[in-house]
Amino acid sequence: MTVFNSAHPGWLEIFVDADPFCHESLCAFFFDLGCTGIVSEGHTLKTYLPFQENLEEVRNQIQVFFHNLEEIFPEIHSPELTFNKIQNEDWGRNWRRFFRPDRVAPGLTVFPFWEPVPSSLTGHVILVDPGPAFGTGKHPTTRMCLEALERIELPGSWTMLDVGTGTGILAMYGVKLKAGRVLGIDIDEEALRWARRNIELNGLSGAIELSSKPLGQLKDSFSVLAANLILAEILKLLPDFPCLLNPGGWLILSGILRDQVKEVRVALDGYSVYEHETLYQEEWACMICRKDVKQVHRDKGTEAQRKT
Repeated sequence: MTVFNSAHPGWLEIFVDADPFCHESLCAFFFDLGCTGIVSEGHTLKTYLPFQENLEEVRNQIQVFFHNLEEIFPEIHSPELTFNKIQNEDWGRNWRRFFRPDRVAPGLTVFPFWEPVPSSLTGHVILVDPGPAFGTGKHPTTRMCLEALERIELPGSWTMLDVGTGTGILAMYGVKLKAGRVLGIDIDEEALRWARRNIELNGLSGAIELSSKPLGQLKDSFSVLAANLILAEILKLLPDFPCLLNPGGWLILSGILRDQVKEVRVALDGYSVYEHETLYQEEWACMICRKDVKQVHRDKGTEAQRKT
């Protein structure tokens, strides 16, 4: 028999084995249910909800959502669902054990804010309190964005726009790589709150601007625009991207599945942006594109296979 802390009913740990294509939709659904955190590892999502006695009602809500997903995306397999009750005093240990120091890009290690950073460590370090926001560096889409920032040729003085900033990890790495100005935007106020916390943890409060302003209202242009989003959002926002890039500026697009790359290539046709290189990890892709100018030679683009 499990005995829960009288001050708190404990937690409901939910494992979902689902096609990565629908992870973003599942995350949004679980946050609407009241989840306090989500761990994404490959095909598996693990989410935590305050324990509720009406377990069958929660299960039914999830199953209805799964059914609706299958109607929208008939190609996906039905997600598998597992429930587990955990005690309140185990919550912190269960949550934190998923986040360990991780070399997420050749020049960057991400540390959970509660872990000490060795003085002997080389390269850049970013401290992260993941909270409920997406972007700890563990997911391939984030890792490839961070690597893309290292791979592109940055001018001596450059600026960055991070669209859908999440935890703020891309924006913070922009500062570490000497960006003169970094703006992170997100329509989710909760994500912005966690981004501010992470920025403060790294002592970068004066170096990064955060905003919930819609993309179409931005008037400035940037040297680099990074967007780690799902395909539907990328396609919706794509017409605004070239206008927000300086001539010769870089566009980093992630959150795309391998078999969605062709669709993005087709969508890019007609804009003054061309594919420079595409990185792959697992089933995910990250497209590194560049805005065309007379001084920039248009080529056919290259692809780099990344294996984990």
